[in-house]
Amino acid sequence: MTRAVLLMAYGSPLGPEDVERYYTHIRHGRPPSEAELQELAGRYAAIGGVSPLAQITERQAAALEAELRRGNTSSPLKVYLGLKHSPPFIGDAVRQMAEDRVEEAVALVLAPHYSAMSVGTYLDEAEGAIEALGRPLVLRPVKSWAQHPGLIALLAERVTEAFGRFSAKEREHLPVIFTAHSLPTRIVAEGDPYPQELQKTGDLVAQRLELAEYTFAWQSAGRTREPWLKPDILEKLTMMAENGYRQALVCPAGFVADHLEVLYDLDIQAQRHARSLGLHMERTRSFNDDPAFIAVLADIVRSAWGEATS
Repeated sequence: MTRAVLLMAYGSPLGPEDVERYYTHIRHGRPPSEAELQELAGRYAAIGGVSPLAQITERQAAALEAELRRGNTSSPLKVYLGLKHSPPFIGDAVRQMAEDRVEEAVALVLAPHYSAMSVGTYLDEAEGAIEALGRPLVLRPVKSWAQHPGLIALLAERVTEAFGRFSAKEREHLPVIFTAHSLPTRIVAEGDPYPQELQKTGDLVAQRLELAEYTFAWQSAGRTREPWLKPDILEKLTMMAENGYRQALVCPAGFVADHLEVLYDLDIQAQRHARSLGLHMERTRSFNDDPAFIAVLADIVRSAWGEATS
């Protein structure tokens, strides 16, 4: 049987000239207003003109394939990259797998926490593309890896590393704020597990490090009329300052790579807000294509195949 991995991620503009196409795709074909377009372009300009996410995701896919091939020369797994809002799109990856006569594939989204509105939509899109092709292959979906021991260990290492950017005095009362991308609050009434997924990840990291002070916040909410999960990271920082804190460590546990929601929303917007409050704020380093993170992804894939893991 020919097996493979369908690795899926959000995607990003490939350059300043691609921002309008990207934004329109996110908005389901509705072009942004000139003001909306200029604001988003300004955010990308603030982080250097373009998000590094596209290149990082490609490196992650290549590194995962190399890791899966290591020690498995007889039937090495190929990794197909499919993006939600940029080429190569998920449907493109599925069609290529079908052309390559892949019979079965692990479907893994580069987001650890499951929601029907996030990871669920990637899996649905992949299944839809397979259905349109007459079901030439079978997917083994990985819905959540929020509690994977490797993820928890790596997050704990990142938190410990970031502690070093605070003085001994600051570390005496240093809260860790675990964040993930906000979603509309209606998911709570629908019984979606997303908030509990982030909670469990944070709890496990806190237990591993014996953290005395940690909390949760949401970030990067969409600009729609419906309410989104709160508190937002800016609101949380304000609350921390009002409660007498003068330092905080943000751990964006819901994100696995540097992109706009990290480099702008946290490093620029939240950092600016923290300074205005007199808070010393730091954030944990993103995983990107760190070999330790790639090893976690490979372990998830091997587990999905029911293979022995290291």
